[in-house]
Amino acid sequence: METMISFSAPSFLHIPTPHEPTTPPLRKSMFFSTTTTTNTTTQVTNSPLLSIVHGNKSKSKLFTALSPSPLTESSNTPEAETEVESKGEKFDWYSQWYPVMPICDLDKRAPHGKKVLGIDVVVWWDRNESAWKVFDDACPHRLAPLSEGRIDQWGRLQCVYHGWCFNGSGDCKLIPQAPPDAPPFHTFKKACVAAYPSTVQSGILWFWPNSDPQYKDILERKKPPYIPEIDDPSYTSLMGNRDIPYGYEVLIENLMDPAHVPYAHYGIMQGLTDSAVKVDREGGRPLELAIEKLDVNGFLAEQGWSKSKFMPPCVFYAYSHDQPAPSGENQKSSKQKKFSLIFVCIPVSPGKSRLIWCFPRNFGLWMDKIVPRWFFHVGQNLILDSDLYLLHVEEYKLMDVGSANWAKACFVPTKSDALVVGFRKWLNKYAGGQVDWRGKYSGVLAPTPPREQLFDRYWSHVVNCRSCNLAYKSLNVAEVALQIICVASIGIVAAMKQGTMSTFTRSSMVVVAVLSFALSRWLAHFIYKNFRYHDYNHAFR
Repeated sequence: METMISFSAPSFLHIPTPHEPTTPPLRKSMFFSTTTTTNTTTQVTNSPLLSIVHGNKSKSKLFTALSPSPLTESSNTPEAETEVESKGEKFDWYSQWYPVMPICDLDKRAPHGKKVLGIDVVVWWDRNESAWKVFDDACPHRLAPLSEGRIDQWGRLQCVYHGWCFNGSGDCKLIPQAPPDAPPFHTFKKACVAAYPSTVQSGILWFWPNSDPQYKDILERKKPPYIPEIDDPSYTSLMGNRDIPYGYEVLIENLMDPAHVPYAHYGIMQGLTDSAVKVDREGGRPLELAIEKLDVNGFLAEQGWSKSKFMPPCVFYAYSHDQPAPSGENQKSSKQKKFSLIFVCIPVSPGKSRLIWCFPRNFGLWMDKIVPRWFFHVGQNLILDSDLYLLHVEEYKLMDVGSANWAKACFVPTKSDALVVGFRKWLNKYAGGQVDWRGKYSGVLAPTPPREQLFDRYWSHVVNCRSCNLAYKSLNVAEVALQIICVASIGIVAAMKQGTMSTFTRSSMVVVAVLSFALSRWLAHFIYKNFRYHDYNHAFR
């Protein structure tokens, strides 16, 4: 486990080791109930989870998932005893803070266009106020995208279509086409661009998706989710981001599901589970997951090795338990190693989402100072690729079934699906069953693109990551340099007359040319595979 974390925690969810309890004390959980009701008749439902025996007692309990049995058409699961009464409370998708991007991947010299919750926004650095700003990505003149503009010499956002300029409040400051003696058109309300409340917290830029003036001071009333480990200087806090070709709901479910890791990521995660507990080659095993509390504000869960927290709409956060230091050791030498898995899932549009990840840990900090961030991203992107196609296709099947019928379509009888079921219960009970797009989309997903486009890394990650973008450009320069060395070496050997160069020198130049050519070809393959396109075939893993 420490090995995994020391290499920037490439696993999205940890598989418990034998040192962790596999059967914690039985608790009441919203995921399980003892009976189901069908056609007003109460009956015990058969389940793969058979009796749990305590000591020599023969007392047993049968468990069922929230999804119905394949033999029944409907199932009325009793309300969870751990669930907090909501009193009709509903989740408002447009009264929340939404993450846009990690600020480490934003360039202050240029505007950036992003889509969040179906809203096109432009992010730019206002040097006059020393703050990041989030505007509607449309110039009020002719609706040209401001994200294709520039920051002018006075630090204003300029639309490059006709040169209109805006300050950090969205006020228009210049209309070049307006005559000096004309009315001050730039002061008209229609000349202003919508500015959204925004703030930076935990290294991430957040915005409030409502530009109404009544929300100007919303930060004083409600703040974005706080994640202490990211701001703690004793932890590492390297971040990554990627645009994902499947939707928000599928993304969150996948990150809440540790049981898929040894299968979907087999080969990448091989060796992280103990052979003594494997039930097959990949290392699958029963997992003890349980929801402890669920309400409109998300849920808390027990994962055996850790606690996890869903802070809607975007943050899923797993963190290790606090444990007492071993007796007889001083505080310094017995410092407990801690780590967290933080996933920030952003709804972009139907069939598209964005993931920001961070794996804080309080040990091995030196590694992040030596190893460049792009090196970690290579492995982390491979993990995302390994189940990308599965989830993309799964979303199409779920769309055909309908979000309201998820529990009927999916059979989730084991505790390993507790968090996924908990998320679906929260989504259906409090959030309307799906993201509220406010009628912007028809609900039909776009056709599946070619695999080269689906698995694309350049546009989905590299251009949005400063570290990977710099590495991509630098490695391409190195490839060209090697090709030049190869050609130059051959040219020198060919140009020199016989006898003017020793045999050793001539042979050395030829060897340099061959090695340069071979290295340039290898480097080209490395660049393409890690920064452009990497297909994934599970059959040969």
